[in-house]
Amino acid sequence: MTAGEFKELYLPYHVRLYQVAFRIMGNEADAEDIIQEAYLKLWNKRDGLYAVDNPEAFCISIIKNLCFDQLRSGKVSILRKGDELAECNVEITDDSLETKDEVELVKQLIRKLPEKQRKVIILRDIKDCSFDEIEKFTGMNAINIRVLLSKARKKIREQFKLINHE
Repeated sequence: MTAGEFKELYLPYHVRLYQVAFRIMGNEADAEDIIQEAYLKLWNKRDGLYAVDNPEAFCISIIKNLCFDQLRSGKVSILRKGDELAECNVEITDDSLETKDEVELVKQLIRKLPEKQRKVIILRDIKDCSFDEIEKFTGMNAINIRVLLSKARKKIREQFKLINHE
């Protein structure tokens, strides 16, 4: 495959690939690194790419796998100093301080959860990852993920009610 053919076939997916990488990694720098690594991997295997039926799906799979490999390696923390919670923008229709305080309270309660519950709730409810994606990242099975998610949500609800009724 020539450089021109490669560019014509794989560069049109750049924006979509970046969106996937950014959603999983949570920041621009890591997403850009993943994209570069994916393009390098594709280029090194360019002669075998003629057999790929759906280049976009193939690229997205590579991006997701690279992201999960990176997260699993420990080089990047999914819970990078609570950035995910800080970046969590909840649209507030009115300017009431009470609503803003409630959002901040929920963020604080999430930070206090046990590590596994915190990871699962951030991945599912904040980063909007699928159960399959969470499974790949954490190594847990879907049943464990659902149980942890349920416990985390229940704990947050209970703590929230307890604090608000005082």
